[in-house]
Amino acid sequence: MNQYEIAVLYHPDLEVDLTKAEARVKKIVTDNGGKVVSADNWGKRKLAYNIKRNEHAVYVFYTVELPGESVQKVESTLNITDEVIRFLITRPDLKAAAKAEALKAEKAAKAVARGDSRDDDKDDDKEEE
Repeated sequence: MNQYEIAVLYHPDLEVDLTKAEARVKKIVTDNGGKVVSADNWGKRKLAYNIKRNEHAVYVFYTVELPGESVQKVESTLNITDEVIRFLITRPDLKAAAKAEALKAEKAAKAVARGDSRDDDKDDDKEEE
């Protein structure tokens, strides 16, 4: 099973009751032998350009595990789903993500080490004034 990210733009009128539409997308994934690992709802946002006469859409990002041969089936099913106005399925670069996390943790550790010494210097400057 491969890991994929699916970005789904739902019709803006579904913002109030998105549970049915989300359940439908999750069912599409599970029916094709996959499972939804996580879902991240960004809410209603303005689009860069109109899509199907809509200026806004509800953005939801799913992380799914799916067999490679099922991706085409999921794409064709999402293509005809009325609630979905756009979608994009991508494979994340897990090595790059792990490397970015390591660099982020390293920078945070360095910032904490520098932050302690800089705070002491600032306190000394205040006392001299």
